[in-house]
Amino acid sequence: MSRFTLLGVLMVLLPSSAEAVTQEISAVFKPDPANPQVNEFKNRTPPSGFCLDNPRQCQEKNLFSLRLPIQSYSNATIQGGHSNERQGAMFNIPSQWETITVTHPTAPPQVVKFRVAGMGVAYKLPLPAPVLTNGAGHNYLFAGGIWSYAGPPCTGLAGAGNDIGFNSFWRHPIDAGICAKRAMFDIPQPFKYETFDFTYELITPNPLEMVSGQYTGQHVFRVGPNQDFDLGDVMVPNDDVIVLDFRLDVEHELKVDIPPGGEKIQLLPAGGWQSWLAAGRRPVTLSRDQTFNISASSHFKMQLRCGVSMDEGAQCAINSPAENRRAPVFVSVSLPAGLTDLSGQPVRRQRLRPGPENALQFKPGFYVDRAPGTLHFEIPPNYVEYMLRPGVASRYSSPVFVIWDSEI
Repeated sequence: MSRFTLLGVLMVLLPSSAEAVTQEISAVFKPDPANPQVNEFKNRTPPSGFCLDNPRQCQEKNLFSLRLPIQSYSNATIQGGHSNERQGAMFNIPSQWETITVTHPTAPPQVVKFRVAGMGVAYKLPLPAPVLTNGAGHNYLFAGGIWSYAGPPCTGLAGAGNDIGFNSFWRHPIDAGICAKRAMFDIPQPFKYETFDFTYELITPNPLEMVSGQYTGQHVFRVGPNQDFDLGDVMVPNDDVIVLDFRLDVEHELKVDIPPGGEKIQLLPAGGWQSWLAAGRRPVTLSRDQTFNISASSHFKMQLRCGVSMDEGAQCAINSPAENRRAPVFVSVSLPAGLTDLSGQPVRRQRLRPGPENALQFKPGFYVDRAPGTLHFEIPPNYVEYMLRPGVASRYSSPVFVIWDSEI
């Protein structure tokens, strides 16, 4: 077996474990009126390492990358032609999906899925690698070709280098297990990995099922032999703990616009008052529909607050102070497509009642941006007869507050 060595005496000091490397992974959801059907978090973690250098490859595969300040050093000579893959260049990384719980101060926890999708290192040799004598003329230090030709089942995505060092990146399939390359020659100390890059995939929760605010969680990976990031038995990292802090910021929107003048509701008979004034024909009901525009990206609730009430507060009412008479006002709501009740049914003339204990909850199927809804106001028929008396002029009025509330 061919060998190459360094002249002189080398003292290689392996660094002891340092404090954990901490990295934040942040994502934000904010409704986009230009793309109301796209309701996903956007990863706001600044890219470093592979994706910073190869943005197109990452965009095509929906990958993100990080470069962490971890270096690894050989603790012994890597023997050329070794039969045990743990004695050479090997990588067994957490390529399976991990489940991370993120919590909110007041809302139920949510789940983030995360996996490491690839890893890259830049190795550095203590002296130039020998050239194979097979006529190829390549500096193949490892079996299977240059460093960018990944050991199966991994695949190489990129690589560049020379006879003193090489930088490349390998993609790891889900649950890939060990990807390794066998050294063709003895590799003496100090052999090191100067960089520690990895790409990752991220599956975030449905933001429409979350409340506004910040969700946080944490996941810890270990680096070292038989740990989460396993680099074999020869390569020793200078830091053996990676802490990932997850932060998901949710910036929901709930906005309701009432057209000018829409805050004053006049209850009228169908076709107006002419039949009553001219012929004494009492109308069946008094009603008014008032449109509004709503933008909503999360659950919300609706309820009433009454200026005047009746039936022990169970009904909002209008009254005639001069006659000390009251009549109930029924208020119902119809919501636009995309907003449903909690069972997923369309909202058509859903009755609203006063009090927080009677609040109705609604949810979006997608971000609804300035879509029209309708409030329906109505005096029930039996009270219309009570209110309208021939020869008696009456005036009924009272405020009724319709409340849209994003705090569930």
